[in-house]
Amino acid sequence: MIPSDSARAAGAVAGTAPGHLMAGRAGYDERFLGLPVPLPMPSSPAVETVVLPYTHFTVVLRPDRRMAAAAAVCIDGERLREDVPRETGWRFDPRLDEDRQAGDEVYRDNSLDKGHLVRRLDPVWGDAAEADQADADTFHYTNAAPQADVFNQGRQVWQELESHLLGTAARGDRRLAVLSGPVLHESDPPYRGVQVPLRFWKVAAFLREGALAATAYVLDQSPDLIWDAERALAGATPGAPPPLGAFRTFQVPVTDVVELTALDLGPLPAADLMPAPRAPQERWRRLRSTDDIVLRRG
Repeated sequence: MIPSDSARAAGAVAGTAPGHLMAGRAGYDERFLGLPVPLPMPSSPAVETVVLPYTHFTVVLRPDRRMAAAAAVCIDGERLREDVPRETGWRFDPRLDEDRQAGDEVYRDNSLDKGHLVRRLDPVWGDAAEADQADADTFHYTNAAPQADVFNQGRQVWQELESHLLGTAARGDRRLAVLSGPVLHESDPPYRGVQVPLRFWKVAAFLREGALAATAYVLDQSPDLIWDAERALAGATPGAPPPLGAFRTFQVPVTDVVELTALDLGPLPAADLMPAPRAPQERWRRLRSTDDIVLRRG
């Protein structure tokens, strides 16, 4: 496992002959909020990872899954730029062998989208050159995971989370640290050399009255929570993408993200603003709009 120190990670990735093309990326700043929010890493040292710093964000890649276990981005709401044109092409990260990344062959001629893990606009802040580089950096395959190409209310809520939190939870200096990634489970259905994750997670950290605060979310694209998911996936057409359901977004306890992902989220479980649930069925809160988000302790 490569350590999370960005400076060492930038030049220490195996198979990185052309890695100089990505030189100078500082990556995610663990002290961006003033209080430390460490890069999420697997709790088990046996899990191999590669740490890849970009402009204002870092990806923790699992080579065995050919996609990220986690990504972490610093968002400066006061310096966000909206005038940066969208990058058009996805690319491999030259610091890593292409067969350790899920490239276009996974997404070609099917119903799967390249789902940004770090949202395109989140790291796009600072001066013009810095913002342009951040935008381009989000279009590396290492920052993508397969998602259903449907757009529904659940997915819309997921995409609005950071903007909502910037406008409400972090009114002071409008800074967020957002950790996110796919839930990589052994039972994820295989497709074209990768396993397609059925859930995604996100944890937002910010300061509230000088103290660290956090909220956590899960996006579910499994066939149906009330059906037998294994039976639904077993009925998939050979060679076709796995059947995926409509997106559902939930606010969940940060501790549940830790359990789902086996990642170390440092101080964030203790900073969770979601009230302790009174009953198991209340543990995950379905979000139908950002108005349903809970930003207070019980």
